[in-house]
Amino acid sequence: MTKTFLTRPVLAAVCSLVILIAGLVVIPTLPLAQYPQISPPVVTISASYVGASPQAVEAQVTTPLEQAVNTVQGLRYISSQSTQGTSSITCTFTLETDLDIAAADVQNLVQSAIGQLPATVQQVGVQVSKNSGSFVLGIALTSDTSKYDTLYLSNYAQLNIVNDLSRVTGVSQVRIFGQRQYAMRVWIDPSKLAQQGLDAGDVVSALQEQNAEVASGSIGSAPESPDQPYTYTVNALTQLSSPQEFSNIILRANAAGGFTRLGDVARVELGAEDYSSSLRFNGNANVVGMGVLQYPTANALQVSKGALAEMQQLSKSFPAGIHYKVAFNTTDFVAESVREVVITLLLSIFLVVLVIYVFLQDPRSTLIPAVTIPVSLVGTFFVMKIFGFTINTITLFGLTLATGLVVDDAIVVIENIARHIEMNKGRQSGVASAAEAMREIQSAVVASSLVLLAVFVPVA
Repeated sequence: MTKTFLTRPVLAAVCSLVILIAGLVVIPTLPLAQYPQISPPVVTISASYVGASPQAVEAQVTTPLEQAVNTVQGLRYISSQSTQGTSSITCTFTLETDLDIAAADVQNLVQSAIGQLPATVQQVGVQVSKNSGSFVLGIALTSDTSKYDTLYLSNYAQLNIVNDLSRVTGVSQVRIFGQRQYAMRVWIDPSKLAQQGLDAGDVVSALQEQNAEVASGSIGSAPESPDQPYTYTVNALTQLSSPQEFSNIILRANAAGGFTRLGDVARVELGAEDYSSSLRFNGNANVVGMGVLQYPTANALQVSKGALAEMQQLSKSFPAGIHYKVAFNTTDFVAESVREVVITLLLSIFLVVLVIYVFLQDPRSTLIPAVTIPVSLVGTFFVMKIFGFTINTITLFGLTLATGLVVDDAIVVIENIARHIEMNKGRQSGVASAAEAMREIQSAVVASSLVLLAVFVPVA
């Protein structure tokens, strides 16, 4: 009999320890978000068709891609947007669809449709991405000097910041707002072009033929010249990089022996590829923005901290006059919610322990809820991990209410056990008194727990 009574407390202690350890292990792995992940999985397809009108983008890029991905498994609906030179298709899947599998299926179907797209689009490529659909962080890259304009800031961000931010754990994609990528802009004079008997197609053909990287080989390599002691690599300077080099592109050879060059019929300058978007931050137009998106299963707080730490490290190598500022950080609200819940939980535990000690005047009765309440709450995070919950405002609110239920149950159970021990002092053991006390109130404790489940299970 004694062995049985000794085994039960030991078994309860071991189970409590296992639950506590499991809860502490999974807490850092739980994703944090402002709201629960109730939106369906989304995969985005992006393509660039530089210089094309929205109608051309719709007919030659968006429609073939839509027809290709329309048969993907689990697809709920497709929405698309065709603008000047860009195509964006959003594929929304059913809630039970695995996002990784959906992205892989979409990628495979997009590859099957690449051959139907214009050559320009094929060269640039089609991007398939998955993300949570909301921005975690917004960063503004600004300059307080006229030396660095928006064009320079955009290219600096693309070359020196975006790739590093994209490697931060949990970051799905980094988008640049107000982007200005370097491009050689050719402004054709129609009248001069007509006088030379040329059209825009001749200009495009000349650009494609004469602005290309050519593998020119080498001189003196084996086996043609086995006695040649040296081998020379030939570099053909056919990849043009300056406005003057583009201006010297030959459009046509004249009968008199001269040439018609691009500079004779057009003005060539280095500028931005696209001027269709612009951005202002605190009234400053000399700025570009960077939006950080996370994976759906990533921890928003860790993503935000990692991205800000990376920006702090990168800022040390910024040119003088370039700075970054955080435009918005959606995790501030989440962090504050977590902090308030932690304070509430600590206050609840303290008040329970204080109330039990003041009314029962028994250190042993006080120690039991002081141990069981933290174990129960920490174990809740383990259950959240099993069911795929995230730490968000809804689950934290439910945890706060559950704390009140645990507190009430602990007080009721301890007080009833203490009453039975006092009534049966000398007649039966403390374990028997506790068992008798629990038989009286166990139905009420279970009923109150079921009421809480009836509220939160439908939400889950």
